[in-house]
Amino acid sequence: MTNEPSPGGRSRRRPRLTRRGRLVLVAGALAVTAAAVLVPLLTPEPEEPHRPPPPPQQKLVIPEGRRATQVYAAIDKALKVAPGTTGKAAATARLKLPPEARGNPEGYLFPATYPYDATSTPAGLLSFMVNTADQRFGSRHIADGISRNGVTLHQAVNIASIVQAEADTADDMGKVARVIHNRLAQGMPLQMDSTINYALGRSTVDTTTADTRLRSPYNTYENQGLPPSPIGNPGEVAMHAAVAPPPGDWLYFVTVKPGDTRFTSSYEEHQRHVAEFNAARAEARATDG
Repeated sequence: MTNEPSPGGRSRRRPRLTRRGRLVLVAGALAVTAAAVLVPLLTPEPEEPHRPPPPPQQKLVIPEGRRATQVYAAIDKALKVAPGTTGKAAATARLKLPPEARGNPEGYLFPATYPYDATSTPAGLLSFMVNTADQRFGSRHIADGISRNGVTLHQAVNIASIVQAEADTADDMGKVARVIHNRLAQGMPLQMDSTINYALGRSTVDTTTADTRLRSPYNTYENQGLPPSPIGNPGEVAMHAAVAPPPGDWLYFVTVKPGDTRFTSSYEEHQRHVAEFNAARAEARATDG
């Protein structure tokens, strides 16, 4: 590349950068580049739209043995809906029930603690309970017991509901279940006061002779076999007792007083136990009076 001559005859040379000047120029270029890189990094990101916090959860406790009507009332109260709302929902909710239940969730509203919040519905809570029962009652232990005893799942739940209503301890539950199996095997009526109480919508240990003549399919004094449906919602202990009762020849039992349930295969001995029960009840009523 040539230089043009200057007016005085001298050629003009372009000034050359010294080594130090070149270093200053490079450093400046790097500073500009770094600033260009940092600008997008320092630019604040757009804020996400505000999301409201989830509604606070509460807990609904369903104890063992509660009847469906009691569970419905508890759900109505918890969700602060009009009485009877959950009962109506049970009739239309698509619950995972065995065909033998015929749409009646009695026995399958598994007793447990259930979380709920402002978004919960009666049908949703009922489904939660029935699905929990399906999981718990579908265990291998229960399935094997059902097969071993030659009963269906619905029959096992039915037996467990009576066991839950009649016995207070795990040991007594197994023996009550054995009495039920023995009576069914011999074609004897179950004669369970708890089934009459269910028909009358009450809970009592005092059953009269007139009660045993009640015209109801739940009167197991008059009708043989199991009642038309479970009479409450049993827990796992009662269900295990129903499908795996201990061996024994017991046909009768009576709770003479709390913690003292007598089991026997002898009707005569049972009558003596009943006499003790009646005496204890009479004494209790006299004391209360």
